Amino acid sequence: MDVAITKHSGESTGRKANLSAEVFGIEPNDHAIWLDVKSHLANLRQGTHKSKQRAEITGSSKKIKKQKGTGGARAGNIKSPLFKGGGRVFGPAPREYSFKLNKKVKDLARKSALTYKAKDNAIAIIEDFNFNAPKTKQYIAMLKSLGVDSQKTLLVLPEKNFNVATSGRNIKNATIITASQINTYDVVNADKLILVESSVGKIDNLLNK
Repeated sequence: MDVAITKHSGESTGRKANLSAEVFGIEPNDHAIWLDVKSHLANLRQGTHKSKQRAEITGSSKKIKKQKGTGGARAGNIKSPLFKGGGRVFGPAPREYSFKLNKKVKDLARKSALTYKAKDNAIAIIEDFNFNAPKTKQYIAMLKSLGVDSQKTLLVLPEKNFNVATSGRNIKNATIITASQINTYDVVNADKLILVESSVGKIDNLLNK
């Protein structure tokens, strides 16, 4: 699949980049995408939720009233879950939410997500560029010149670039990553995938090892 290469200013370069069928043209696997997105979101969870159990409540352990003869239900101490301020029954406890996903499944999921973007014509390729200094206005101008300033965008750089990353980090709905950081969640979540020309080859090498 050939995609036209433009400059970051929106001007055409007259050249095209070829997106390999092994990465951008496979038979998509929806279940692999679901598993990888689920894994990504699970790995982001801290799992630090905690409520106090009955044994952790501060209070007297004395029996409130005698067992029989009161006409009411039996009651133990004030730390019972039945009373206000008592311990919580089966409350949340700290736990680890992350789970392992096989590398082949992750690669299949990323290829499937990239294939969907290619089928939807939601991939733009721009010539390698750099900013002289971190300028948010420059990044916004680039998005406007590409006609994607009102969409969720994912810019994939070939390697870390401080000026570009800093220019776009405060822009709503604009995400910037490197080719080595590409993941299914970010690709699926973006309306438009913007690939810097040099990052195309790096993505191919990453997913075709």
